[in-house]
Amino acid sequence: MRRLFPVTDETAARASGGSAGGDGGETAGGGSAARGIGGSGGAPGGGLGGMAGGGALAGAGAGAGADAGPGVGARAGAGAGGDLADREWSLAELAVAYAYPEPGPGDPQPWLRANMVSTLDGAAQHDGRSQPISTAADMRIFGTLRALADVVIVGAETVRQEGYRPARARAEFAEAREAAGQGPAPAIAVITASLDLDFALPLFTSPTVPTLILTGAAAAPDRMAAAEKAGARVVIAGDGVGVDPVRVVQALGELGYTRLLTEGGPRLLGQLVASGVLDELCLTISPMLTAGDAQRIAGGPSVAVPKRFELVSLLEEGGFLFGRYRRA
Repeated sequence: MRRLFPVTDETAARASGGSAGGDGGETAGGGSAARGIGGSGGAPGGGLGGMAGGGALAGAGAGAGADAGPGVGARAGAGAGGDLADREWSLAELAVAYAYPEPGPGDPQPWLRANMVSTLDGAAQHDGRSQPISTAADMRIFGTLRALADVVIVGAETVRQEGYRPARARAEFAEAREAAGQGPAPAIAVITASLDLDFALPLFTSPTVPTLILTGAAAAPDRMAAAEKAGARVVIAGDGVGVDPVRVVQALGELGYTRLLTEGGPRLLGQLVASGVLDELCLTISPMLTAGDAQRIAGGPSVAVPKRFELVSLLEEGGFLFGRYRRA
């Protein structure tokens, strides 16, 4: 994997075989490698920012950082000098590259990012699933994004099609999550109006963290009772049968979840885009063509005015492009 954007004087010099600042060998502690999403990369509420702290990581206006935090983050500086080298990045480096932005003053506000994959011709899935258009590097990033998040938001249809299971606790991130005040694994939050879900699945019967069901106040009472009996926590985030995306974000924030991640599907992502609550998109471009009539990454009615996002970083491995875009 190699970084294509942003490019600093240092990384440009490396590409041409020269050096910047006379040395050209600075690591994350030295402070000139381009990284992350504006700032030292800390997570809202103090979170997993320790992972990114080893970096006076300069991308998009970053400043000098503190020492790397515990766990994964303590190793985060290992490869910052090799951004342009085509090699497998460690989980620590990926955690730095995808760290949530630092919160502003006062109470931390939720930050909602989406993680999606698309083929060259715009398909978000093949034969109803995203796995056929993914790759090992994409799955490493997928796992890292989950490890950084407080909660993973997913639509009920995606739960059914992809056979969702509980997020697992990962030893590589355990110390950092504990230091951040996070549980051992992110909760899964399922968005559903009908609650037409199999509550005998492990997602509901044996999660590391209780699964959340987000639905409307007018949803079927018997289905809400069935969800709670299975061990899920029902959260009301709308006045009708379904949810209001703005209230979803608010409700999760009130529960203490500020690092939000959604994995779609396309219908849910379209609703989040239309409501204006999406802060960031992590998009994998798969070098594949599928033709057919597969869904795009976001569906539903078109917005009145296209939402503008700006490129924050771009990585590449094996022809796959891994972009981060945030609200402009």
